[in-house]
Amino acid sequence: MGNMRGHVAYGSVFFLQGLWQLLNHIHLHNRNPNSFTTLPWFPSTFIRHSELLLIIAASSAAILMDLFVGLRHHQPLDPDGSIPATHLHSFEHSIIALAILIYALFAILLDKLRAPAQYALTNALAALAFALELLVFHLHSTDHRGVEGQYHWLLQILIFTSMAATLLSIGCPKSFLVAFVRSLSIVFQGVWLVNMGVMLWTPGLIPKGCFMNREQGHFIVRCHGEEALMRAKALVNIQFSYYTVGVTSSAVALYLAIFKFSSGSGSGSARYHQILQVPRFDYSDSDHHRGIVLMEDDDHHHCDIIHNGVGTNKACSFLGNPNPKPVIASMEMEMEK
Repeated sequence: MGNMRGHVAYGSVFFLQGLWQLLNHIHLHNRNPNSFTTLPWFPSTFIRHSELLLIIAASSAAILMDLFVGLRHHQPLDPDGSIPATHLHSFEHSIIALAILIYALFAILLDKLRAPAQYALTNALAALAFALELLVFHLHSTDHRGVEGQYHWLLQILIFTSMAATLLSIGCPKSFLVAFVRSLSIVFQGVWLVNMGVMLWTPGLIPKGCFMNREQGHFIVRCHGEEALMRAKALVNIQFSYYTVGVTSSAVALYLAIFKFSSGSGSGSARYHQILQVPRFDYSDSDHHRGIVLMEDDDHHHCDIIHNGVGTNKACSFLGNPNPKPVIASMEMEMEK
């Protein structure tokens, strides 16, 4: 990850993951604002765990790149079995990828086994991955006093936001604001990582008075004097501020656009297409009936209804008629004691 390609690759994965979450949460909230329930991941009707499988594939590739493919001689350890100083940052980055990999693996297992604590444990594992990411970047072996350190310091704000929102979603599963902030912070992480890769490893974009210096096997931005360093850090802060306004405004505009399309769907206007099958999460320890009911709207497009201890979520192939009529009832009734 200690180069442009690594940051852009990591950032692209975070961006796509966050965007997928954001679109689905907005979609669910617009269809059922009164009974909305946030979900930690959204399966597809084609391959149920496609989101989690893509996370596993991306995390595995990141570990291989950090510890083997991206290193000279493709060997992370010295002949005596110790970790060389030039490879410390590679191990740190691989730990983040490993935590995300473990989250995705256990999320699949919890879903397949339909464990009673599936929702809480899935979110707890996601929060743990964010916490470990925050710890690694806070204690990063890379210099914290330079320009790259300023990028990392601002990144920690986004990681903390993702972690806090994930933990809040355990106790506030019906809060759309929590789901929106969580998804948005993941999108912002991706955008900021891509921006870091471009700004730190493109010679023409290095701030005036600074230069790229090769240290411990990779390039680091250094500056001539304290004044040049302070100016470079100030530019990083300005970038972050502009991105904050831009990313937030774009997310709110996306919400308004989807809301407009969903409102006009009944008259045959443009519709927001979304392939979604809601996973069966159990949100309560009390006795409740749970299951999936297959519905059909007036345009004969199937919808899935999830019943749980908090409320009811409905997901259709697009934003169709808001008053669907049941045509098939396949209810799996369970009583939890």
